[in-house]
Amino acid sequence: MLVVCAAAAAAGAKAVPNYDVVWNSPSHDSSGSMPLGNGDIGLNAWVEEGGDLLFYISKTDSWSGDTRLVKLGRVRLKLSPNPFLKGAPFIQTLRTGAGEIEIRAGAPAREVSLRVWVDANAPVVRVEASGPPKFRMQASLELWRMAPRPLTGREAVSAYGLEEGPQPVVVEPDTLVADKSDRVVWYHRNQTSAWPGILKLQGLESLLPKLQDPLLNRTFGGAMQGAGFRKSGPSTLRSAASRKHLLSIYVLTSQTPSAGAWLEALARTIAQVDKQGLEEARTAHRGWWNEFWNRSYIRVSGPPEAERVSRGYALQRFLSACAGRGAQPVKFNGSIFTVDAREPSEVFDADYRRWGGPYWFQNTRLVYWPMLASGDYDLMRPLFRMYLDALPLARARTQLYFHHDGVFFPETMHFWGTYANSNYGWKRDGRPASYIENTYIRHYFSGMLELLVMMTDYFDYTQDRKFLEQELLPFAEEVITFYRQHYKTNSAGSPIYEPAQSLETWQEVINPMPEIAGLRYAIDRLLEIPGNVQLDWFNLRGTIPPLPQKTEKGRTVLLPAEKILGPIRNSENPELYAIFPYRLYGLRRHNVEVGRNTFEDRRFKRSVGWSQDAIQAACLGLADTAAKYVTENFSTSHAGSRFPAFWGPNFDWIPDQDHGNVAMLALQYMLLQNDGRLLVLFPAWPKSWNVEFKLRAHLDTVVEGVYRDGRLERFDITPERREMHVVQMKPQ
Repeated sequence: MLVVCAAAAAAGAKAVPNYDVVWNSPSHDSSGSMPLGNGDIGLNAWVEEGGDLLFYISKTDSWSGDTRLVKLGRVRLKLSPNPFLKGAPFIQTLRTGAGEIEIRAGAPAREVSLRVWVDANAPVVRVEASGPPKFRMQASLELWRMAPRPLTGREAVSAYGLEEGPQPVVVEPDTLVADKSDRVVWYHRNQTSAWPGILKLQGLESLLPKLQDPLLNRTFGGAMQGAGFRKSGPSTLRSAASRKHLLSIYVLTSQTPSAGAWLEALARTIAQVDKQGLEEARTAHRGWWNEFWNRSYIRVSGPPEAERVSRGYALQRFLSACAGRGAQPVKFNGSIFTVDAREPSEVFDADYRRWGGPYWFQNTRLVYWPMLASGDYDLMRPLFRMYLDALPLARARTQLYFHHDGVFFPETMHFWGTYANSNYGWKRDGRPASYIENTYIRHYFSGMLELLVMMTDYFDYTQDRKFLEQELLPFAEEVITFYRQHYKTNSAGSPIYEPAQSLETWQEVINPMPEIAGLRYAIDRLLEIPGNVQLDWFNLRGTIPPLPQKTEKGRTVLLPAEKILGPIRNSENPELYAIFPYRLYGLRRHNVEVGRNTFEDRRFKRSVGWSQDAIQAACLGLADTAAKYVTENFSTSHAGSRFPAFWGPNFDWIPDQDHGNVAMLALQYMLLQNDGRLLVLFPAWPKSWNVEFKLRAHLDTVVEGVYRDGRLERFDITPERREMHVVQMKPQ
């Protein structure tokens, strides 16, 4: 029996999580850093054993001319007298609920407190320091890109796409502004850009006069200042002795015609930020984080693994919030929280990341699926914006490569939409512009179908009609047009998806599962939107081939493709795409046994990095398997990282954003699934796990409740009319 309590929200526990991370000793190096951010600007902060507070500053759009997403710089703070003496009391706390780091050091009578935060509503980093005795603070900017330097060997992978090209990849230097003010100002300005060469290589030279170079003259950096601080050298500020200090670092990325224009824009940014008083800004900052944590939550308790699951879920969501509201999407391979690297014995600076700057859709998508149920819709906007902004290039490329309408996006692409050159192929003699050398992505177009399904889900969750009309439907028209026109048809008028591949694993197939399941599911979902019956889409839906499958001895399983023509090349299970992301087989459907058979027979069985077994197990109602994988994912941070949610590197880099988000989504699906208008509660929930939860669902619905000791103690749904659509299943 479903228990509905209208007062559940008021009676429920506070939503802000108690998952602060507390350290009682300094760290050895940047691998012992804590992450912090405001959605666009990020910090990796740590206290060294010698007593200095350091933090890297990063930004979501600090793209260098060689396509790398690089740091802005590093700041080192020294206090005098030094409270961080060996053996003195020390505590460093990441306060997730307030979006800040607090550090307290020194004997009780002389304890110094530092608070570090990145304003959730403004492009500024704040460091506040206070203590009973007067003390001095010194702040130094540390830059390492001070002279041109070629990237060679393994380090060149951080400029993925340009490696092994005809021109060396050269790191351009930063600029430290020399002036007489008591302000340290610096910037990196791209004097060169790989963008024109990339378009020329890829047969897109005709687009150069029509599109703006996204890299050339891109300038990023900041200004550091504070009341009572005076410049002591070009990169250092020193304060007078005081019981309180405030250091502010203002950050800006902009493409400007000159460095002077960027400096003027930075001055305007500082003036705008400083219009608001510190206390008012701090209150608004904490208000944003309070609103964020009250959007949704899942808090599991009971057996020993429950705390790890709860903590992992909260910390991964925190990482996404710290990096998810910027100009570009979250990078799956480290986000904006990369630190000094060792690969495997070579040491590289914090600009290094394995797989470099491009976005792999198969990896990037996993960061964004959990944001639907958590209600973090604002964090999803950069992903949609990146692909929508790239539509003009994609549309023109489709015409140039294939001479038909619609758009396609490569599986691996720079944020403006082109292939990475090393994937596209450096040697072009005798090859048409449409020829892709890298077989792992040569015919890999299906990511745009999953993006289309994600956008459809976004509309189903938010009911945002403006998004539907201005973004979803135009994007859908372009994608479906590509599939209508790109492939030949058989005598019955059914398309034959060839040449094709089934993800990266099966690179030569006919009629792959991801294309067929994706098209069927995407078009069905679109046609369900009231008033959205598109005749061309309806007609195409009727011709799509059946899902690849086989039946032996009365047992049916799904297949990666109708025909497999080449050897296995990677370790994905594309047949399971009919379960997730295309939810054609699953719980409460007549075909759930086919899905379970296929899952049982899958070739690769694991949950690490981008592997999605945990998600698919939850979709199929396999509670024990899903819980096992979720627990494993949330228990395996990188051995070299101190922060417990710095997963990886796994297949990618540290912190691996796929690893934690796969577990997030699986946990959500274990607890609540949308099935059309129905809301299925506890579809794969272990009966031994107690839980307090608040999640979002289709039709702008909020679902809250408490399950404890085998009983649903409280349940609330908004709007109340959605109560009739709830199906409560029995935890297993």
